[in-house]
Amino acid sequence: MPVTKGSTLDPARTRATILEAATLLLYERGLDGVGVAELCSSVGVSKETLYRHFGTKDGLVREVLEARSERVSRWLADAVSAAGDDPAAQLTAVFDALQQWYYDPVFRGCAMVNAAAQHHVAAVRSITGRHLDRYLELLTGIATRAGATDPDVLGRQLLMLVEGATIVAEHHGAASTDGHARRAALTLLAAATPNGSARSHRGNRA
Repeated sequence: MPVTKGSTLDPARTRATILEAATLLLYERGLDGVGVAELCSSVGVSKETLYRHFGTKDGLVREVLEARSERVSRWLADAVSAAGDDPAAQLTAVFDALQQWYYDPVFRGCAMVNAAAQHHVAAVRSITGRHLDRYLELLTGIATRAGATDPDVLGRQLLMLVEGATIVAEHHGAASTDGHARRAALTLLAAATPNGSARSHRGNRA
């Protein structure tokens, strides 16, 4: 919600409000699609206030991306935790959660990858790298629990499926990925474990 000009807010609330509004705008329009003046207008704060909290627009961008990365990583980790102890069910939960996201009307692809493509600067690329590392850690953990012969390799293969599915959904629509990435991921998981022991009836549903 925009901050009413002249209202008194504590610094933490003002900062959170700016971050929330900036996150929506920058994701929808791209990092270079929104200027500082429009950001300030949409939030209802002055440039001085924005600069006081974030230093520069680049400072704001970095904080937006860091916060989004933490939120997305926690969301997927929670989906895995809720799926129980079966690694195949955990992997299914990851791809089912992503597929739901693809159908969201505001979906515009992976904000981190988009940011790295739009902003070839070290700080943004570093944040994107750490974000992908979080995905990799989550997926490698599933591979390890499944008893994969080489969980590090399987984790990277699954990460490629995650990011590939996200790009395809962004450009071809959510229906183009519906179930395909999940089935491919479960096939990889089964092939990478002794005797296909990671296979489960839930994971192989159509």
